Amino acid sequence: MNNQYFIIVLAHSLHGKIRRFHINHKVIYAVIALALFGSFTLLGALTSYMRMVWKVANYNSLRQEKEFLRTRYQKLLNEANNATDQLAKLQLFASEVSVAYGIRKQGDGQVRPVDPSSMRLIPTMSETFDQYNMLRNASLSGHGRGWSRRWLTNTKPSLWPVVGRLLSHYGQRSDPFSGHTAFHAGVDISAATGTPARCTADGVVVEAEWMGAYGRLVVVDHGNGLSTYYAHLSRIDVIPGQEVRMAQIVGATGASGRVTSPHLHYEVRMSGNPVNPYPYLSRSALTPATYARDFGF
Repeated sequence: MNNQYFIIVLAHSLHGKIRRFHINHKVIYAVIALALFGSFTLLGALTSYMRMVWKVANYNSLRQEKEFLRTRYQKLLNEANNATDQLAKLQLFASEVSVAYGIRKQGDGQVRPVDPSSMRLIPTMSETFDQYNMLRNASLSGHGRGWSRRWLTNTKPSLWPVVGRLLSHYGQRSDPFSGHTAFHAGVDISAATGTPARCTADGVVVEAEWMGAYGRLVVVDHGNGLSTYYAHLSRIDVIPGQEVRMAQIVGATGASGRVTSPHLHYEVRMSGNPVNPYPYLSRSALTPATYARDFGF
């Protein structure tokens, strides 16, 4: 049986010699098939490479956009913090002016001088933002929230709510859950679960309930727009509307809400805006012994 084959003829241009090569047709078909297979493989590899290049370029673009958004977010956060600080300074200025001029807005809307005997010797740390607007418009006023209880003598926070170590500071910090930079509105003070949390000034309880990420929260209003927050409590020992005194127990520290370990989250707010609590904490160096000595607890 004769096999089919191809004949390849090679002729030398100088010697005139002719050579013939017999190649089986199956070999030719195999070479063609390998060539086609190689072409498809090369095309597939080239396509995969192009897709990879496109993905890398897209990833780099997304990464740059992420960095841009992160930078913009940080800038906006800094601007918000600066605005909060400026607002606090304006409120302090409004308070100082109102005390210096002895002018207070009465309940009937008229502005009358304050009896000098009833004025505070030390200006308050905050007033409402409406007060500043009235000062700016030459309608001086400064009544705040209108506290009239005579026993409210210690209305500026001047105690540590618990005796412990500062775990997290006020201001910018790395969020323990997301890892991103975030604004921390207060300070975290280490304390074992069940440690008594004490009110840092005279006031009235306005919140005493579960409040989302704060967990069990107590908010005490000290008048003149000043309030303090006690968060992540394991229990609450006061009720809304209750009058509390400096160093009185309002609850017990714990790990309720969005926390990683037991501690007390403490905030000082001025007209609803968080302010740095360090100036208030620095006034006190109380220990459990001095709590018992000075306040009888």
